[in-house]
Amino acid sequence: MDGSQPQNPYLAGNFAPVRSEDDFELEVRGDIPRELNGAFYRNGPDPQFPPRDAYHWFAGDGMIHAFFLEGGKARYRNRWVRTPKWETEHAAGRSLYGVFGNPITSDPSVMGTDSGVANTNIVWHAGRLLALEEGHKPFELDPLTLAPRGYADDYRGKVTAHPKLDPETGGMTWFAYSAGELPLNAQMSYGVTDAAGRVTRREEFQAPFAAMVHDFNVTRGHALFPILPLTASLERAMKGGPPLAWEPDRGSHIGVMRREASVETIRWFTTDPMYVFHPMNAWEDGERIYCDVMEYPEAPLFPRLDGAATGGEPARLTRWTFDLASGSNQVKRERLDDLGGDFPRFDERRAGLAYRHGWFAGNRRATDGAMFDTLAHFDTRTGRRVDYAFPEGDRPGEPAFIPRTADADEGDGWVVCVVHRGADDVSELQVFDAQDIAAGPIGAARVPRRVPFGFHGNWRGA
Repeated sequence: MDGSQPQNPYLAGNFAPVRSEDDFELEVRGDIPRELNGAFYRNGPDPQFPPRDAYHWFAGDGMIHAFFLEGGKARYRNRWVRTPKWETEHAAGRSLYGVFGNPITSDPSVMGTDSGVANTNIVWHAGRLLALEEGHKPFELDPLTLAPRGYADDYRGKVTAHPKLDPETGGMTWFAYSAGELPLNAQMSYGVTDAAGRVTRREEFQAPFAAMVHDFNVTRGHALFPILPLTASLERAMKGGPPLAWEPDRGSHIGVMRREASVETIRWFTTDPMYVFHPMNAWEDGERIYCDVMEYPEAPLFPRLDGAATGGEPARLTRWTFDLASGSNQVKRERLDDLGGDFPRFDERRAGLAYRHGWFAGNRRATDGAMFDTLAHFDTRTGRRVDYAFPEGDRPGEPAFIPRTADADEGDGWVVCVVHRGADDVSELQVFDAQDIAAGPIGAARVPRRVPFGFHGNWRGA
């Protein structure tokens, strides 16, 4: 043995950072429909400097990859999100913050300063382009240049990466976890931003325990908060244990609240331990609430209490049912499909409403749960799934649906996703007919280098 340390997998291959900011006119292959006029933005981690300690994929500096489409042509621009952390480290020429802002491994010069990375999602709402992550305020960017406009201070605190846009009111509903003063706490926030961009509500409440709450569910009349047993503990972290760990004995708790009611009215439903990063959609019918989610038996990417890895079984599309008229607080869970995957999306004009069409990135051949090889279309009315299997070595990211027109039928439009082409080590924005996924991409815009694997993206029409 040569004594060398194994390379962190999230700093290798197409997880590795590119550490460059570029502007490219893109080569188009096939047909990018001329009706696709606007910008597709995708966020993801790209650490500016080599990390100080054990790197985690979720911890890199945010980088926005923007694809501007017009008249069948495509341009690309990528820029780091210039958070205060990014600016401080850029001036120093090196990494100063521990992973996730860990005070034990951070440089003393940055103790108590902002460690936000804005690396998880990118949302267009009320004329503002907002980069989001788990534990900080939204960070606003110029929608064309991607230049920084700074934190959106009107949100008065943390906002997580998955707000929900209301197709009926134009407002945005959001939440935060670990919202108290100390890190890794059980305080939650619930908030609303109206269609004009004014924050009209922010309330605080206590969850059953401190946990990583990546996403939540919203229907026309209710908000649902999943407190699942990927627990958070500052005390554990200070003793050298994992700050986030799989603790199944805690069980799963989902809080249900009427949107116009106070957080004091939350009713807690329970079920067996499992984990969900991402729901597809939720809706209500009378006294029943339905949530379609990608459910894991155990939380991936984080350890158990003893530091051992959790199992590698993938998430599968599952329906949760809550009977509000029943005296029981148990959640009914029913698997809808057997293909492993994640990153579920749907026609978001049906957000919070009954829906038919959904898409997700699937694992048919890949063995790493963070890697995908299939694009799946699921019809909730028929229960039928249609797939497109990418060529060997190609890896798609999250699919996003774009309607053909504002008033087109549900699911009539296109699905786009960023795909790493393994054989050439470059990336493409690929465009699919949303109702004919199995036919493969109808067009692609090729970036002359790779785009690292990332998280979430959204469309802004011209």
